[in-house]
Amino acid sequence: MPETNETVSVSERIRSDLERQILSGALKPDDRIPIERELMEIYACSRMTVNKAVSDLASRGLIVRRKRAGSFVAHPPSDSTILDIPDIRLDLERKGYAYAYRLLHRAVRAAKGAEEIALAGKGGRVIELRGVHKADGQPFGYEYRLVNLAAVPELESADFAAMPPGTWLLGHVPWSQAEHRIFAVAADAGIAAHLGIAERTPCLMLERRTWLDGMPVTHVWQTFPGDRHSFIGALTRRQA
Repeated sequence: MPETNETVSVSERIRSDLERQILSGALKPDDRIPIERELMEIYACSRMTVNKAVSDLASRGLIVRRKRAGSFVAHPPSDSTILDIPDIRLDLERKGYAYAYRLLHRAVRAAKGAEEIALAGKGGRVIELRGVHKADGQPFGYEYRLVNLAAVPELESADFAAMPPGTWLLGHVPWSQAEHRIFAVAADAGIAAHLGIAERTPCLMLERRTWLDGMPVTHVWQTFPGDRHSFIGALTRRQA
């Protein structure tokens, strides 16, 4: 049976609610999450909808499923990569570059689609920002950012002509949890034009989500030409 938009929204709400409880510590490692039947009753939805949400949490390593026992909050992995949240402006200025940020698009609107609803909640509002970071007048990276205005209402009146949104957030909003994904992409026509590179040029994309005490704050995608940027992480081994 094909999924409807309503099914996707409820599934995302279940996933977001459980994820928030896990990341905030309300649900701790080895705690069992509600069984499927309980979630079906709580959210008035089908087993398929519940299974989709739980499967997504399992695929991200937040929970483990034990046959005939249920689903439990996973322990942190033995090895974890720690990536700080850098301030691009500060980083470039420390390296001697003249930094500038060009705001391309700014819009305040209702959250739409499963991804944005996971960030701001159903009926919530987001601010959408698109811009280009520059070093010595040349494009350095393209940024697409969504921010949950319920978490940062003062952002709505912030001026990004002088300060990039990442710098503003680091200076105004503490974060308690962050998730990074780094992968290779080929620049599409729009991003290539903003970065002054040929279409299909290999690029690095950093996708980051941050939370404050379990509340989603921002979801950002930053794209850099492969020869202009690198990411450095520190690897730590946690004791059992």
